Amino acid sequence: MAGALTAGGWGLFAGAALLVGAAAGSFVRVPPRLIALVMAFGSGVLMAAVSFELIAEAYERAGLAPVVAGAVGGAVVYAGANALLARRGARHRKRSGRQQPSEGEEPGSGNALALGALLDGVPESVVIGTSLLGGGHLGTATVGAVFISNLPEGLASAAGMRAAGRSRTYVFALWGSIAVVSGLAALAGYALLGGASPALMAVITAVAAGAILAMIADTMIPEAYGRVHLMTGPVTVLGFLSAFALAHL
Repeated sequence: MAGALTAGGWGLFAGAALLVGAAAGSFVRVPPRLIALVMAFGSGVLMAAVSFELIAEAYERAGLAPVVAGAVGGAVVYAGANALLARRGARHRKRSGRQQPSEGEEPGSGNALALGALLDGVPESVVIGTSLLGGGHLGTATVGAVFISNLPEGLASAAGMRAAGRSRTYVFALWGSIAVVSGLAALAGYALLGGASPALMAVITAVAAGAILAMIADTMIPEAYGRVHLMTGPVTVLGFLSAFALAHL
């Protein structure tokens, strides 16, 4: 029970960054270029966590085949769900401008935004919980990557929701709920997968890794590049190297 609560606490901590970002996006006028730069940095941090903590760990557990199968499967499932939600109004859920439709323009888009936020956040949280199984150590780079990437996500999404006419109550209720679900997903990852075989754990970790990589490519990098263009690459590399250094301290 203590281990599950610890996992849930770390998942909640990482998810709480969404609320911090949402507060900044709702009450402070943050320059869009700064949001984009943080988004690029967070993309690099997440890429490093996927590479050195998720994919590498899955490979050590079960070899190449489960990693390939899991990562491809995770990416395909994410892309399919993302495409479905995009048709319902969640295509621009991480955009800080006026790209998001209002509820009047596209009824049901608010629910699609909420489901899109869940789609983005649950895989990250599950791997936080599974990293503690079997006496494993908490992946510092993974938690740091999720926290750092959630900041600009909450900031950009909140700014976009406000521009689309959604209330602060809606924004904070959405991100507060996602933060709680992130904690529960991490707790579930720990509690439900404790008896899983190394091969199954490798597949689950790789599925999450594939989904996270697809999310970076589909949502985070486009938002960054749309604002800062040629600065996206260097700042992403800086985030990648920062997470690499953190993982090897």
